[in-house]
Parts: sequence; C-alpha cells; structure tokens
Amino acid sequence: MAHKYSSNYNTLILSKISLTSSFHYYRIGIMKTYTFKGGIHPSEFKELTQDKSIQYVIPSSKTVCIPITQGGAPNEPLVAVGDSVARGQKIAAGNSPMAVPVHASIAGTVKKIESRIVAGNTEVPCIIIQGDDSARTEYLSVLDPFQCSVEESLTRLKEAGIVGMGGAGFPTNVKYKIPAGKTAEYVVANASECEPYLTIDAHLMEEESSKFVDGLSIAMKIIGAPKGIIVLESNKKHLVPILQKAVENNIHGASIAIKLCKTKYPQGSEKTIVKAVLKREIPAKGLPIDVGCVISNVATLCAISEAFREGKPLIDRPLTVSGQGCTEPKNLRVPVGTMVNEITDGIVSPETVKILSGGPMMGASMADTNFPVEKRTSGITFLTAKEAALAEEDPCIGCGTCIDHCPCNLSPVLMVRSMKADNYKEAQRYGLMDCIECGACSYVCPSHIPLTQRFRVGKAVVRTELAKQKAASTGGKA
Repeated sequence: MAHKYSSNYNTLILSKISLTSSFHYYRIGIMKTYTFKGGIHPSEFKELTQDKSIQYVIPSSKTVCIPITQGGAPNEPLVAVGDSVARGQKIAAGNSPMAVPVHASIAGTVKKIESRIVAGNTEVPCIIIQGDDSARTEYLSVLDPFQCSVEESLTRLKEAGIVGMGGAGFPTNVKYKIPAGKTAEYVVANASECEPYLTIDAHLMEEESSKFVDGLSIAMKIIGAPKGIIVLESNKKHLVPILQKAVENNIHGASIAIKLCKTKYPQGSEKTIVKAVLKREIPAKGLPIDVGCVISNVATLCAISEAFREGKPLIDRPLTVSGQGCTEPKNLRVPVGTMVNEITDGIVSPETVKILSGGPMMGASMADTNFPVEKRTSGITFLTAKEAALAEEDPCIGCGTCIDHCPCNLSPVLMVRSMKADNYKEAQRYGLMDCIECGACSYVCPSHIPLTQRFRVGKAVVRTELAKQKAASTGGKA
C-alpha cells in the first residue's frame, strides 16, 4: 500500500508491520526521490503487462537453439551431434578468463551444431537440442555462499554461467573480482527498469522478493561491500513494503537500503544511477568500482541465489513480451534457447511494423521472430507504426535539444557533425566513446536523426582503428 505525496521529489510510503496475528499498524515515512540531470520521459506502456504474473513456458517443439557464447569471450562446443545431455549440463566453454560457460536448458539430444541468426542480426554457432521429456538434470552441488571463500564463490559464478542479464552480458565473476587498490562500499541493485514496456524485473521483485534480496546479500558477501542499495523508480513504489519485508526477513541481516528515483529514462544506466543515489560521477572510461560500488540488475541477483542455493546454472530466462503490436502481452520464464516465434505464435498483430529484442530505447531491431531467447534477452517488443514513430530524416537544425537531454552531459550534435566530416578524433573529444547509447538524443531530435545508431557505427570505426594501430605497433600481434 502506497500513496503519492504532494511533492514531486518525495513519496509517502506506508508499510504494514505485523504486531500480532490479528492486529497491524502502518509505519509512515517520507522517502526522498532522487534524480539526475537530463534524460527524457517517454510513454511507459507498462500497464500492458504490469498485472501479468510470470508464467513458465516450455517451447511447443521441445527444441532449443542455444548460442555457444552469450557474453564474455568466445566458447567452443563441449558436445557433438548425437550426444545425450541433461538439463544444466555444460555444453560450451572457453579457456579465456573472460569466457563464461553455457549449459543445456532442457534434457535431450544434440541434433545440430550450426550457425543461426541471433539478436543483433548476426550469425553465431548454436547448439540445437531436441528435448526428450525427461527430468534429467546435471546441476552443481549446493554451496553455502556465507561459509565458502571468495575464490570459491567466484568460481561458482563462473561455472554457473552467470552474466549480466540487463543486456550487456558481462561475466559476473569478473565484475565481482575487485581489483587491487579498489574498495567496494556498496552493491547497487539496479531495479529501476526504466525501459518502456518491460515489467519483468518488477514482477521478479514482487513474486520472488526473498530470492532477490538473498542474491543481493550474496553479492555483498563476495565483494566485501558493507552496504547494499535497491534502486527503484517511483512508478514502482508499491514494491517498497514487499522489499522492506524481504530485507527484514533476510537471515543474514545485510545492511540494505531502498531508494526511490524519479521515473525518468535512462535511470537504469550505471552512470545515471550512481549519480542520482550516491552523488558520485563515474569517470570517463571508468567503471562503478572507481567510485566505490558494483552494480547488478534484478534477474542477475536472482540467478546468483539459485546458483548457490540450488546449484542451478543460468538456464532459464525471465522476460516481457509486449507492445501494441502484441495481442497478448505477458511476462514469461522460458528455457534459454527458446525460439521467439514459439512463444509469440498467434499473438503478433498484422499492424506490427517493428520487432525488437529488448525494449524500444535500446533494443535491437529484428527482421522476424526466428531467433532464440538468450541470457541477455530482457524482452521482446512488437511496435505498431504509431509506436515506432517512423519518420523521414531531416537536416540537423542545430537546436541543441540533444545536448539538453543527454544524461552524460555530452554534445551529440557536435559528435555527429565531426563524424560526418570523418574527424573521429574531434568526435571523441566531444564524448563519442563515453556515449552509453541510451537513445535519449534520438528520441528528442526534431529532425528524426538516428543519432544513437550513428554513434554505434562511429565507436566501431574508432575501435577498429585502435586495433589496427595496436597490431602495427606489436608487429601484427593484436
């Protein structure tokens, strides 16, 4: 139960506290609402799935297509066509410290190992498994995260295949290994879920609050951070009493605070979330640990709890299926490798003009639904022409609106002009490599210039040139 206070910057929270089995009272407190400079306020459309509980769905074909690499350095298959595999069995791994193994999400037989289209419209090697309806599993042993060593914990994260599930897919065991000379004061649970349409994180916190808080406590233990912070946007303030109860009931007594941020995009970006709640600024080309914190999202923290408490590798993916081009929006949990066309068959409107892997601000546009759900897939969004706001690009009018709304205080208009002149050094000087690709500039541009896409291409050009320079300086050894 929660009510909005009269101020835009404070929220009145009423949390129910049980005194006896028959009597309760409400603890009333004012929660400050934090924010950051810049940003935008796109239509949220979260009402399409905000009341949809998470449903577990197995693909009707009983077949999964699992990319052998889903974050981190490249892997190689550990199985061959014809092999029988159990759910949770490791099927691909690599030798690099940055490699994260991949596991079978269903029990069955390896039918093919071949390249398939995945999110981002790239072809990558995938392992196709035909399920056999058996309940065979090959999980890791249960491991008490509060009794084992830090090294054992980091090994568990790696062996369970845990990566950042917010979209980046960065290896969690690498992120949680604090560099020498650095200290983590906080673990920040990024629960803002600022991307329009997506509500899966909100439902995970509502339906699995204890698991979420347990995962946060485990992360704090591994990292050695004395404090945890759960950061919500104010459109999810109804979750505060639920999370408060989960924190109070957490047997490890971790020091965890809950902070509300003003609903604004891109609140979920690492730079903006740290700036808002800690008043610290991550330096250019820096990381959150440079300002004393580590950030993980909701689904990742839930997966961490499962990896220790159940020995379960990261083999299931919760996600939102939504958009006005979807006739049956929903929140799902599916085996990793489930083909999107199997969970959206019959619910895609003929009015759909754009299919996204992810949300509308940072999602990857796809030609069709013939691609698999990965560890990094937070949602599938089907947009109509009205939602996609398709428009012809006009010349830049130099209005500076993109500068006003950039959450990183960059100059998008100057960056894109420099790139147009093939002056990438100048584009970098204006902040090209610090762009977080949130899409805010593209959203507000009155000329409909696809600025974010231009910056992605520009950054790729810069990285390619740097790789060439490095190869030349090392005699061809990049």
